[in-house]
Amino acid sequence: MTVMLTLPASAATRYPLRYAVVDVETTGLHAPGDRVLQIAVTQMESDGTLGQVWSTLVDPGRDPGPVHVHGITRERLAGAPRFDAVVGHLARLLDGRVLVAHNAAFDWKFLAAEAHRAVHRLPVSQRLCTLALSRRLDLPTASLSLAALAAHWGVTQARPHDAEDDTRVLTEILRHSLAAADTLAVELPLSACDPAAADPVYPARLPRPVCPWAWPGRWTQGRRLIQGAKVAITGSTATARDALAARATEAGLDVMNTVSGRTGLLVTNDATAATSKLRAAAMYAVPVVSEATFASLLADVEPGTPKPADRPRAGVPSQRAAAPAGPLAGRCLLVLGGTHAEAAEVRNRIADLGGIAAVNLTARVNGVVALPGADNDRRWATATALALPVRTPDALEPPAAAPDAAVVEPPPAAAVVLSRGAVIDLPDDVEDWTVAVSWPAGAGAEVDVVAFLTDQDEQVRADADFVFYNQPAAADGSVELTLDVPHEALVDVRLGRIPEDVTRIVLAAAITGTHTFGDLGPVEFVARAGDGATHARATLDAATTERSLLLATVYRRDGRWRLRAIGQGYDHGLAGLATLHGVAVDDD
Repeated sequence: MTVMLTLPASAATRYPLRYAVVDVETTGLHAPGDRVLQIAVTQMESDGTLGQVWSTLVDPGRDPGPVHVHGITRERLAGAPRFDAVVGHLARLLDGRVLVAHNAAFDWKFLAAEAHRAVHRLPVSQRLCTLALSRRLDLPTASLSLAALAAHWGVTQARPHDAEDDTRVLTEILRHSLAAADTLAVELPLSACDPAAADPVYPARLPRPVCPWAWPGRWTQGRRLIQGAKVAITGSTATARDALAARATEAGLDVMNTVSGRTGLLVTNDATAATSKLRAAAMYAVPVVSEATFASLLADVEPGTPKPADRPRAGVPSQRAAAPAGPLAGRCLLVLGGTHAEAAEVRNRIADLGGIAAVNLTARVNGVVALPGADNDRRWATATALALPVRTPDALEPPAAAPDAAVVEPPPAAAVVLSRGAVIDLPDDVEDWTVAVSWPAGAGAEVDVVAFLTDQDEQVRADADFVFYNQPAAADGSVELTLDVPHEALVDVRLGRIPEDVTRIVLAAAITGTHTFGDLGPVEFVARAGDGATHARATLDAATTERSLLLATVYRRDGRWRLRAIGQGYDHGLAGLATLHGVAVDDD
């Protein structure tokens, strides 16, 4: 039976918002082409009381799509109104309210697309995603599905995938979530809604051809080039650059988009030009040759060594990673006070002991580690009100339990806690992953989370393999970046779509402006399977004065995908990070 929660008055004071809880059923997953079949809306005030409740089927003017999912047949749709006939009433229900949905970006995109077709503006300026709110609360649930959250909060589902019932369930989940957020003094992850904004479309670019030859090492002037040698070209050339690159590729060379420590030579007809590649060549002591010299070298390239085939391992079962081990297994501790270096050392110890070092105060936190100045942290008062146990750095490990004492045990499917450099195998039967990257609220620093699709040398095939805020998806959809709420970025990695010549997906973060990671504090990433089940997590703050940080890499090894936590910082910002991975930052 559903537990009906009365929202505390403090929640209405902290979050003085009016809500419209929404769910839509659709003919497919692509808002620009698919259509809405059913809409349900429940109005809720800041104190938790309900307003109007409304739902309707919608004639999509086409086949209803996956009936086995939503159960809406052509027969049920007979006589249903078209969207343009109901959009006016829908707009009145949404007016002045925060749109709330489970995966709110999906519902909003469909409603905005339908409203655009109906030439009608929806008066919505903000949305609240209950997925994002549940991530921010870090709820100890098996997954983030609507069913898992309903079970966690004691809400009964009657007709899953029916918009009317899903909205009823989601309204109760929202009440419980707001009460929990209020208790923890959590900032709601509100996102802006711009009805006029369209999803950006980026042209697909041809990837750099895969070089089948192993890297032979640095080239020495006076010797022949060897197949697999890495070369780069900068400035104007007598032969069209594409044609020159094609000749080099045909000869077995690996043509790069930028210069690194492995580049064999740089081709240019103006060695005095102020290009980024020439600057990098000087830094790495890469030989610089003219186009004419390069042409003569291409005429006599020495045979190279084929790259070893990456064959799948036979007989290796797919299995979920083991639960975390160590005396702090099942415990999540928030470190307050101290300098960044002092707090980072404690967080590293927590991970080494099998615990979770929290970035923010969440529902999972069951203890605080107090360093000097902890009581000056804005979260100290909330932690004290919650009566969370307080430890000192010298007393991290829990005391031995008495024979009849309750022992905190991790749940059977607890996530693996990765320390810096730790590696785990990803299950063979899971292809879709979401890596959520988060950082402390109120830190005052802006963070850019990015991804690079690279070869084994961590070099991109082309600039299109750089996924960032201006290019939030790879052309093939294998990696996609979502920047929807403050203090968090999501990176979707679809392993089944990764091209064969991409062996690594490198995840990184960079600080904008004059801030450093020492100012920001810890960065956490949580790797979840497609159903939202948490598989692995790490808290990283190895960087202090640095402005960019390698977070993790997903890479192929012996036919299996693996995940490694990195935590390596660099002094340069995003441009330097991109150059490091072979992205041509400026046009030369």
